[in-house]
Amino acid sequence: MAIKATVFKANLQIADMERHYYQDHALTLVRHPSETDERLMVRLLAFALHAHEYLEFGQGMTVDDEADLWLKDLTGLIELWIDVGIPDERLIRKACGRSNQVVVYCYGGRVAEMWFVQNSPQFARQDNLTVINLSVTSTQALTKLTQRNMSLQCTIQDDQVWISDGSVSVQVDRTVLKAATK
Repeated sequence: MAIKATVFKANLQIADMERHYYQDHALTLVRHPSETDERLMVRLLAFALHAHEYLEFGQGMTVDDEADLWLKDLTGLIELWIDVGIPDERLIRKACGRSNQVVVYCYGGRVAEMWFVQNSPQFARQDNLTVINLSVTSTQALTKLTQRNMSLQCTIQDDQVWISDGSVSVQVDRTVLKAATK
């Protein structure tokens, strides 16, 4: 018997002072049986960092032609493609060809660093690619906020990101490994 996906509900209040974006979002996240709480929370973090009316979760973990999150315009063209983890370089290259902007949030400490070093020559050719490394401390702390029904606040100010559930606050440390040039 196959293990079924788990549904998580999140009420996410975003106060992004850098983009002047202040909005509440009622989100439904579906966690694939092989997905960890850490990856689920990184997807939620990525949503908070790029929140937009049309940003939606894709099936990137199970379908190669889909992002973990993406923003499409009204004609269906992909404006923003977001992947989390350490995706295959060929899939990133393909995403760069299909989307105006691609952002990868990698995490996992030394493994993520080695993945980036190994693929950086190929990444350098992608003008519309940004790769951001999330610290292990941050992503593991985010897992403490994981619940089936979450009520979270995300504050973004002065290049700092804080996520809180009212009793626990997590500061998310990010390092830009590669910035898009267009």
